[in-house]
Amino acid sequence: MARKIPEVLDIDEQEMLLQVFNKRYFNSRRNKCMVQLFLNTGLRLSEMLDLKWENVNLMTGQLKVVDGKGGNDRILWVNEVMLQELCNWREDQSENIGKSEYVFSTREGRRLKDRDVRGVLYKYSEKALNKRISPHTLRHTYATDLYRQTKDIRLVQKALGHADLSTTMIYTHIVDDELENALKSFRTVTN
Repeated sequence: MARKIPEVLDIDEQEMLLQVFNKRYFNSRRNKCMVQLFLNTGLRLSEMLDLKWENVNLMTGQLKVVDGKGGNDRILWVNEVMLQELCNWREDQSENIGKSEYVFSTREGRRLKDRDVRGVLYKYSEKALNKRISPHTLRHTYATDLYRQTKDIRLVQKALGHADLSTTMIYTHIVDDELENALKSFRTVTN
């Protein structure tokens, strides 16, 4: 069965999206940190919404995804920059709303709703990029960037929590399209 190649953001678009958040406001700081975490982990929307502080190790950068798709758990890690952003966010969240079990919560400390996160992404992506993106666009972006960097499809499969490698193979096609475009525009040597 043919699959549609997913839309991904290039590095400039990722930076433009992250720059659009006004960090003077609590919700905007939360939303920026959430988008950064999407781009650094490839979490599904439901996994992001269910992420609890008890499953984030702020010393090592380890995140435990509990009950991901198919009821499977998996372990991910974030880099030092993302880890610092999470530490800053936890402090900000504690100061503004008190203790919340959820990494990303409402002002009352409750779990966010998926429609709210989608709405945030629609609003900010239209403002920054003049197009609408979804949480899954950020997941595709993460997977594509990880594959570009590692060239290891099994590593991407594990990071995304895919049970079947064929699901992950779509990311090789994105890179194949880039290769085709590069080769078609590559100079030709003539006599």
